[in-house]
Amino acid sequence: MTDRPFWVNKINHAWESRSIVWLSGVRRVGKTSIAKMLPGTTYLNCDLPSVVRRLEDPESFFKSLGNRGTIIFDEIHRLPDPSNLLKIAADEYPYLKILATGSSTLEATQKFKDSLTGRKSVIYLPPVLWDECRTTFGIPDLDLRFLHGGLPEQLLSAARIESFYSEWMDSFYARDIQELFNVRNRAGFIQLIHLLMRSSGNLIDYTQLAKMSAVTRPTVLSYLEAMRIANMVYLLPPFHGSGRREIVRRPKSYCFDTGMVCFSKGWNEVRPDDKGLLWEHMVLDMLRSHFPENRLFYWRDKSDREIDFVIKRQGDAVDIIECKINPDHLSIKPIAVFREIYPLGNNYCYSPFTDNPYLIEKNGLKIKYIGSLDQM
Repeated sequence: MTDRPFWVNKINHAWESRSIVWLSGVRRVGKTSIAKMLPGTTYLNCDLPSVVRRLEDPESFFKSLGNRGTIIFDEIHRLPDPSNLLKIAADEYPYLKILATGSSTLEATQKFKDSLTGRKSVIYLPPVLWDECRTTFGIPDLDLRFLHGGLPEQLLSAARIESFYSEWMDSFYARDIQELFNVRNRAGFIQLIHLLMRSSGNLIDYTQLAKMSAVTRPTVLSYLEAMRIANMVYLLPPFHGSGRREIVRRPKSYCFDTGMVCFSKGWNEVRPDDKGLLWEHMVLDMLRSHFPENRLFYWRDKSDREIDFVIKRQGDAVDIIECKINPDHLSIKPIAVFREIYPLGNNYCYSPFTDNPYLIEKNGLKIKYIGSLDQM
C-alpha cells in the first residue's frame, strides 16, 4: 500500500474544525486504502451484513467504543439510515472523529434526510494527482498517466487493460446509478456517458446530447445530475461579470478520469494535439483538491477567446490559470482581453514539467510559470 500523505493530512486538518469528514469519490479511486492509512481507528465496512446489524442501535454502538475516538464507516450509504447515525455521532458524541466514505455525495440517496449542515467537512478524492504521480507513486511518465488514468489499480498496472474500463463502467451503473437512482434505461445511460467522455472538456450541449443518445432532453438533464452526484462528471461554470460578450450560462463538462476519456475515444496512444486537453483535466483535479469548488470557473467570450481556469479571490480579485504542456505555446491575447475587464489578480501558466517557478512580463502582463499549485 502506497502512503498518500497529502490526503491523510487533509483529513486530519478537516477534523480540526468538524467531527465528521465525508470522503467522496468514484469506486476504486482509493478511498478505502486512504482510510486504512489513518492510525488507531475502528474500521467498519458497511457493505457487510454483520456491520449493518451492529449499527442498528447507534447509541449502544458508540457507547461500546469507550474512549476510542476515530471511526471509519466505509461505504456508509449502504446502511438503512446513514444520516441519522452520523447526526447522533456529531450531536451526542462530539469527541469522536468520524470518517465516512461513499462513491457519491450526500445528495446521492433519499437515505440522507439530513445534510448534516455545520457538522461535516467534505473532501472529494480525485484520481491520483500529477504531484502524487511524480513523488508518492514514482511515476514521472505523463503519457502513461494520461492513458492509464488515475485509478490506482490501473495506474500501477504494467499494461493498460482495456477490460478494466468496461468492467468499471458496468459496476458504476449497477451500484451507483441503478441502485441509488433507479435508472432503468441502461443503454441510453451508457450511451450518454460515452458521449460526455468524447466531448469532455467542452461546453455542454443538452439538446445535441439528447439527439445523439436517443433520450429526451429532460432525461439527459436527469441522468447528468445523477452522474454529477456520483462524481462521474464535473460541471465547471462560466465566470462572467461586466463583459457584455461573455458566455454566462453554459458550463463545461469534464469526465472524472483521463484513462476513461482515452478508453471511450479509442485511443491507444496520445497524440501531441490531444495532450493539452488531458492535461487540463488533471489540472482541474488539482484545483478541486486545493480550492473550494464554488471559487472555480472558466471564462470565454463570444469571439472564442478563453481562459482555462478562473479562481475567484476576495473582493474583485480573480486569478487565472492557463494549462500548457509546453509553456512556450502560451498565447497572451486571451489574458490581455480578460485583464482589460478584470484587472485585479495573478496570472499563471501551469506546465507539468516546470520544476522551478519563474516570472515573465509580456506586453505589460506579469505571468508566473508554475509546475505545482504550491508554487502559486
